[in-house]
Amino acid sequence: MTSDLVKHSVTIAGHRTSISLEPEFWSALREIAKRNNRSLGSEIAAIDAERGTRNLSSAIRVYVLKAALAREPG
Repeated sequence: MTSDLVKHSVTIAGHRTSISLEPEFWSALREIAKRNNRSLGSEIAAIDAERGTRNLSSAIRVYVLKAALAREPG
């Protein structure tokens, strides 16, 4: 199964940047933002603030994966 990347532009700390992710990651990230009562941009900004040297797309994927694993029973 392959998904094409979807690019979105967001503003982080006053700077525009483009992020490319698979549609499934965008969908999951929107759900996480909704659960956290944040906008998608605010959720991405929070990830960006904590990502260290990892590129932003990678940091988002890891964040989404950790959130999914934390919600799994067992």
